[in-house]
Amino acid sequence: MRIGMEAEKKEKYRQSLENFVMGHTEDVLKQPREFIHYPFIDPGSVYDGNVWDWDTFWSVYGFLNLADKYGDGTGSVAGDSPAGKGGSGVGGGPESGAGMRERLIEHAKGNIRNFFDHQLEDGYIPMMIEVADWPEPYLNMKHKEGILMNMHKPFLCSQICLISDYIKDYSWAEEFFEGIERYFACYDKNYYFENCGLYVWCDDIMIGMDNDPATFGRPKFSTANIYLNSFMCTEFSAAERICRRFGKGDRAEYYKEKGRKLTEAIQRECWDKRDEFFYSVDVDIKTRKFDWFHQGLGVFWKTLPIKIRVWSGFIPMYAKIATKEQAAAMVRHIFDEKTFGSEYGLVTLAKDEKMFDLSVTNNPSNWLGPIWGVANYVVFRGLLNYGYQKEAEIMYERTLTLLGRDLEKTGSLHEYYNPFTGEPIMNGGFINWNILALNMAEELRGKKPMLWFEGEER
Repeated sequence: MRIGMEAEKKEKYRQSLENFVMGHTEDVLKQPREFIHYPFIDPGSVYDGNVWDWDTFWSVYGFLNLADKYGDGTGSVAGDSPAGKGGSGVGGGPESGAGMRERLIEHAKGNIRNFFDHQLEDGYIPMMIEVADWPEPYLNMKHKEGILMNMHKPFLCSQICLISDYIKDYSWAEEFFEGIERYFACYDKNYYFENCGLYVWCDDIMIGMDNDPATFGRPKFSTANIYLNSFMCTEFSAAERICRRFGKGDRAEYYKEKGRKLTEAIQRECWDKRDEFFYSVDVDIKTRKFDWFHQGLGVFWKTLPIKIRVWSGFIPMYAKIATKEQAAAMVRHIFDEKTFGSEYGLVTLAKDEKMFDLSVTNNPSNWLGPIWGVANYVVFRGLLNYGYQKEAEIMYERTLTLLGRDLEKTGSLHEYYNPFTGEPIMNGGFINWNILALNMAEELRGKKPMLWFEGEER
């Protein structure tokens, strides 16, 4: 575990990344089309024109961190943005300053408006909205047919708080309060297993980490994924904050209590004392009687750990639901070169898992080992949450090296990377959570993360 990239090279890579992102902002700010009725932000690359749940959250998280820099002389220079894209280019003219900031806010709010625009009566909200040869979002069509699939991942309230905290105004979102209540009610009705107190994926479609072996290829409603449950904890914190801003103290306490109970369930069911790691768990556990068999002591455990070491096991540090002792144990995993450690950040599946694979694949994307910028950031933030400043600096330098070299060699950024060589694997032009390396730089200088919940470290 080494630290100490030359300051000059570090600043060069940081500046080149900032220039690239700010110079290509226009590429991902999309206007309404067909049944997408509001402006939105897409991830770039092959995902042109798609409104995704957690992708939009992280895009907004990164862009709002930069929003005040557009046109102030500290970021990209005039002419970096492609011509003919409907804007004046970063750094030149009024559009690149206050105008770009306001557009970013407009498109961020548009993300939220688009999702609520397609919320169904039972509270269901699709994970992704894509215009194609159908009259409404595909997932809504399936839902109306009675086919239950996964719904909007737990980043909806989090994105509302992210935007509202930045603009210091929650009033724009008050119209969505009833929809927020129905969104959680839909989760509780269809995806919550009371027996163990955890949320489950319905299936393995659009689960964020597309081919996570803890869920991918497994039976429907069998996996309480640590990704889903950890981010649901932060979503409950966001819901609590929204309720308090709207003067709904009783509902705020309700969501606070739900977050507390979910945290207890994660600790009880997902933490493995022997391996010192958080695992996803199998919830399809029950005594299966047959004739006169199994009449005695039955299955009394509520879950079984799915002992596959996936990067999502570190999300409890980001969500601040790990204990200090658990965090100390997990830090050793992060930098273990035999498992998760890489000179370019964090391997998304431990190298010694039999599913480890670096294949070029889309639909599903490959989370079986490649480096993903969002995983690097989530782990980075978790390290800072528990006071591991030096280790967070290492994660930042490795991420910056990865992206800086990509820009030097290809002039672009990519979706995911080879953890041994740092070479891009596929999807050039991908912006999205690659921006988060710039958030890392700011946070190491003392800036709070763009979404922050006080007093929740354990």
